[in-house]
Amino acid sequence: MLDPWSLQVLVAVGERGSFSAAATALSLTQPAVSRQVAGLERRLGVRLFSRDARGVRPTPAGAVAIELARDSLSRLRDLEARLATFAQLESGELRMAAFPSVNTHFVPEAVRRFGRLHPGVALSLRQLEQAALLPSVRDGRIDLALLTDWHLYDEPRAAREAPLGADLPRADVEDVELVPLLDEVLQVVLPAQHPLARRRRIKLADLSGETWIDGAHPDCLGPVAPLAQALGAEPRIGFWCDDWSGKQALVAAGVGVMLMPTLAAVAIRRDLVLRPTTPVLPSRRLYAVTPRPQFRAPAVTAMLEVLTDLAAHSR
Repeated sequence: MLDPWSLQVLVAVGERGSFSAAATALSLTQPAVSRQVAGLERRLGVRLFSRDARGVRPTPAGAVAIELARDSLSRLRDLEARLATFAQLESGELRMAAFPSVNTHFVPEAVRRFGRLHPGVALSLRQLEQAALLPSVRDGRIDLALLTDWHLYDEPRAAREAPLGADLPRADVEDVELVPLLDEVLQVVLPAQHPLARRRRIKLADLSGETWIDGAHPDCLGPVAPLAQALGAEPRIGFWCDDWSGKQALVAAGVGVMLMPTLAAVAIRRDLVLRPTTPVLPSRRLYAVTPRPQFRAPAVTAMLEVLTDLAAHSR
């Protein structure tokens, strides 16, 4: 395959009509240009220029070669210019995926900030099965995912039911980077008229008779063992709802209570109260998952900066 530098020499000689003039334009010596053209002729197997006392002129093959070389160099310049817009975040795309509780406020705010900083990048938020978040980053189907350490168990259901302190198998995180953002605190949500709502801190043991509202992983009651230990029994789950608005509506209706992580708390209804618990439940770590740094697109790095800054002010 011909290299771009050889094409530049070919075009320069064709446009200036002499090796010496092309050499001056390219900051080369005249013998260097002659050798370059001779090498091209040997490689292509055709004469590109006719030499005479007045200089050189293209042969019919040389005229075609010069025209095609100009076109190739123009395309290469266009390639460099277009790719530079990706590096400078003037264009490109960023495909994200997350889960419901971070989509209540955290992700929309990150999208807003990123869009203001980099309006030329097309940002999209994809809806994926929770188990597919990590593999989708690894396979290149999405560029960045938000997930929690609860996602990192190979078997989420087994993790929920395992005894406290059990050694559980972790998901494969090879070929991806886990960037910790913050640790979310889990608090209990009660109707404003609940008998315990006036307390500043709720003893979990006092909720042993309550009905609980659960949801899809990871927006669920989490590892059940610590909660069950504090309640003195397994939590009685009466309602399942994956939607945060629906879960809050069930609590407001007085039919149950639920847990809410830090990043969903900003969207809590006014007729509900959010209270810390005694004992404090284990926190939930939020991660951004991206390709390894050497394979990370500039837009991903830029979004990581937005997420890190936003997380620092969300603690």
